[in-house]
Amino acid sequence: MNLTLATDDTGGPEIFASLQGEGPSAGMPVAFVRLSRCNLACTWCDTAYTWHFEGDNRPHRDCVTFDRKANQVTLSPGETAARIAALGQNRLVITGGEPLLQAGALAEMLAHLPDHTVEIETNGTVAPPARLDIRVDQYNVSPKLSHSGNPADLALLPERLDAWAAEPRAFLKFVVAAPADVDEVLALQRRYRFRPERVFLMAEGTDSATQRERQAWLSDLCLKHGFRMSDRLHIHLYGDTRGT
Repeated sequence: MNLTLATDDTGGPEIFASLQGEGPSAGMPVAFVRLSRCNLACTWCDTAYTWHFEGDNRPHRDCVTFDRKANQVTLSPGETAARIAALGQNRLVITGGEPLLQAGALAEMLAHLPDHTVEIETNGTVAPPARLDIRVDQYNVSPKLSHSGNPADLALLPERLDAWAAEPRAFLKFVVAAPADVDEVLALQRRYRFRPERVFLMAEGTDSATQRERQAWLSDLCLKHGFRMSDRLHIHLYGDTRGT
């Protein structure tokens, strides 16, 4: 079973070393692998090249679709693991797209990387099977609020949110574009009993100016409600580019 990866600007697989830009591990040197395909369609998604292919009529604010063949590449789990190991980092971030759609092949890949600390970035709608879950050290779960454009019955699954709330390896990271979005976060926190210290609020935006503008009011809301605030370090360092 092969993995389907996103491509970088050269057309090769998007496997690279960088600093983690978001969430509880922000600033740590890591290896990244970005997988293709997603079961949701966020209107503001900054990696739409992983899912918004020609023929996909789901809305995206950029109104751009991508050629599937040019933006996907397949590799065996062993070859993917070898490329990750060659980067020389001992912490791995698996992102997407939605990585848990390829859980079986990911479990096989991680069997080749027993000494890596592993983070998976997920939208929280897919349950990790045991053969993968046993190899994961941290879940960065980003449930999608209404401004993402995803219907709640697809994006906010009660049984999954209950499970993530009870999972000690899971951190919840909510993308926020306006102060009213935080009211949705508070409602979810009350319903599912998310511990505030495990909840991150992150300003939506793909440039430094937008990040700074929104962080000015978001920081006050984090302080008021006891949430943590996540920056997007890679945006400040590299801009909105692939392989960073």
